[in-house]
Amino acid sequence: MLLLEEIFKSKKLQHSERFNLRVQRSLSWFKKSLELEHDLDLQFISLWIALNALYVQDMNVAQDTQALQQFLNSIHQQDQEDRIDSTLWGKLSPLIARLLDNPYAYQAFWDYKNQKISQSTWQADFVQAKQQVQHALQEQVSIAVLTLLFNRLHTLANQLTHGGATYNSSMSRQTMQEACQILAAFLSSCLYVLLENAPVLDVGQPFYPIIQVC
Repeated sequence: MLLLEEIFKSKKLQHSERFNLRVQRSLSWFKKSLELEHDLDLQFISLWIALNALYVQDMNVAQDTQALQQFLNSIHQQDQEDRIDSTLWGKLSPLIARLLDNPYAYQAFWDYKNQKISQSTWQADFVQAKQQVQHALQEQVSIAVLTLLFNRLHTLANQLTHGGATYNSSMSRQTMQEACQILAAFLSSCLYVLLENAPVLDVGQPFYPIIQVC
């Protein structure tokens, strides 16, 4: 974190104000997450906010999903040091595989529970999803794994931020702990890549720009 803050400070004059605002906001939430090691729910929420600060441009749900995908694609494309791939295929790979195999982090399961789709549809979807995961992991197709992974993380984020889980529930501790590890590692990698490629990865004005309060 200290290194990220030092890099950010040393390069601020080279970047646009809107880029600096995004990174500043993200770093503030990332830093807070490090203080929440024993509060996994709030740590995950802080990490998710830190990620959102880097790319969100609109509050439309469908557009947000598309924007996240575009952000991940751009980050991976510009990652000359292979930080993202190192995170994907390094020591966190067993945690990533476990999260991708977790039905409770798969949105279709909850769609079935909410009677939006049938049990057979959800089960068929999950079998197909597992096949996609297996192929992406075996072939080490990084961007495919990133897409599948952040779909799962998005479901966990929705559960927490929309009141779909009890605070500090014992039922989800391992999943939440591993999700925090994964998200923190990717957030760190994303920030490094952003700071190294600011002119290319400046996604524009944040949805909530800074204002002067009289």
